[in-house]
Amino acid sequence: MRARPGHPTQGLLQAGNRVFSCALGRGGISAIKREGDGATPLAGMRILEGYFRDDQFAGARRTRLAMTPIGADLGWCEVPGDRNYNRPVKIPYGASHERMRRDDRLYDVCLVLDWNIRPRRRGCGSAIFFHLARPGYTPTLGCVAVSARTMAWLLPRLSDRTVVKVVR
Repeated sequence: MRARPGHPTQGLLQAGNRVFSCALGRGGISAIKREGDGATPLAGMRILEGYFRDDQFAGARRTRLAMTPIGADLGWCEVPGDRNYNRPVKIPYGASHERMRRDDRLYDVCLVLDWNIRPRRRGCGSAIFFHLARPGYTPTLGCVAVSARTMAWLLPRLSDRTVVKVVR
């Protein structure tokens, strides 16, 4: 995947010989990712697993990835000093976290990329996901996002050996 020429917060994702539009972070692509910078990491990131809203995106089960339904109590910790930084947490949770069951449906399918998972480095970015895009592919907070139609096409073709490679 690479940034779309003239649009640093949008990208072109290549899967085989097909090319899809995608949204990137509001901070563009960065080789030095920091918590809160809004940038998408310049890196190759393996897809580890996924989460989905069964009531919104039933097709998420048609994949070789390990997929977990998103319950109302699923969050993702984003506080660098917390012991669960860049990990799923059960909410309510004491430290700042992202709620995975979102009203805007961006995480109806949410795939976890291995950015800053093992080893975790404090402040180097959390919750870097591959998820659904807003209309018009408006910027993310550092994730990669595609349309629901593109995600539905990709899911059966993905596995835990799939790497999302972000280049300039």
